[in-house]
Amino acid sequence: MPQQEEKKKYPDIMVSCYMQKSRSGEQFVAEHSLGYNISGTMEVFIDGKTQIFKEGELRFFRRNRLARFSKQPPPGGIFQSVTIFLDQQMLRGISAEHQLQAKGLYCGDNALLLKPNPLFRNYMDSLTPYLDEARPLNKALTSLKVKEAVMILLETNPALQDVLFDFNEPGKIDLEAYMTEHYKFNVDLNRYAYLTGRSLATFKRDFEKIFNTSPNKWLQQQRLQDAYFLIKEKGVKVSDVYLDVGFKDLSHFSFAFKKTYGITPSKLSLQV
Repeated sequence: MPQQEEKKKYPDIMVSCYMQKSRSGEQFVAEHSLGYNISGTMEVFIDGKTQIFKEGELRFFRRNRLARFSKQPPPGGIFQSVTIFLDQQMLRGISAEHQLQAKGLYCGDNALLLKPNPLFRNYMDSLTPYLDEARPLNKALTSLKVKEAVMILLETNPALQDVLFDFNEPGKIDLEAYMTEHYKFNVDLNRYAYLTGRSLATFKRDFEKIFNTSPNKWLQQQRLQDAYFLIKEKGVKVSDVYLDVGFKDLSHFSFAFKKTYGITPSKLSLQV
């Protein structure tokens, strides 16, 4: 087995497998999802706080969120998890078939630890034979399993009806508060605009009114300030810092850092 592997076997069900710690995963949660940790732990940073999901635990993630994942295998073992994606088209079909609609505004967590329940335990056990098969299952069969997951969620967590059947796009929100909390996520401006309920042009215009600079300049400045503090004051390794503050590429980070502070991050780390 490769030292690190993640594979999507089916259109709606993904199996993850890691022998080494995975630093990060998808930062944009596009669809609602139901996840189960078979072995190992997963650390999730979402909505400004960190949550840890342990072996044997189930969690629900709400769509249209920015999140950072870190997956840790158990000592001498591998990290394994199963994720079921609850896409909008499928949920609209369930809504129409069973006359299910959002009844109000959901105010709960967007990353939710689900309480143990025999229905969930039996459901996850029922997936095992399929996940061990070498050949992918057909779309019809996986679709049935995903629909079953939705119905179990509604049975065990009725409040999630207001999440699953809310088909509205993100509304216009407080831009300053959102960006201050999410600037470390390395997503493009189109994504930030969408998640704050704006067109790209409106996002840029509102941003400059609030911060008196362009989004790209502000984002880089904030990330570099964080990086300097982490290296200088906390002694964090450069190889860890650039990812943590929102840079995808080490060479670009080093270039921008030196241009701003007159010293490379690696040289700064030697002064600590």
